[in-house]
Amino acid sequence: MPTIQIKGMRCGHCSASVTSALNAINGISDVTIALDKGEATFNQSKDVSMDAIKKAIAAIGFEVVG
Repeated sequence: MPTIQIKGMRCGHCSASVTSALNAINGISDVTIALDKGEATFNQSKDVSMDAIKKAIAAIGFEVVG
């Protein structure tokens, strides 16, 4: 399961927004957020480019770091 660091998540609403944005990407499912670590973990049924993930996260006001 890939894990990405996301800058700016602070609350349940942030978590829900990131979960929705990632689940909307074709090929990503089962998103889990760890607010204390600033991480999102997910399953991939097909290759998804990191660029597509970064764009989806940026569109809701957060930033993928690392």
